[in-house]
Amino acid sequence: MSHTPHELAADFPDLADKISEMKQSDAHFSRLVDEYHDINRAVHRAETNIEPMEDLAEGEIRKRRAVLKDEIYAMLTA
Repeated sequence: MSHTPHELAADFPDLADKISEMKQSDAHFSRLVDEYHDINRAVHRAETNIEPMEDLAEGEIRKRRAVLKDEIYAMLTA
């Protein structure tokens, strides 16, 4: 398991400019990205034992992060 945060700009480098543009122009997209970053930070803190959590809870936030990432990617490529 990697303890590297899954930042959107790093995961989608070819879409980094579009992410920035859409955050400015689309309030719903901006909220999704903000939620993704909040959950991503929580996963990273759990992985590195800065803020340990139960395995079930960590699994649930990982699932939510994946759902958000899929939704964000769908909006970026629509």
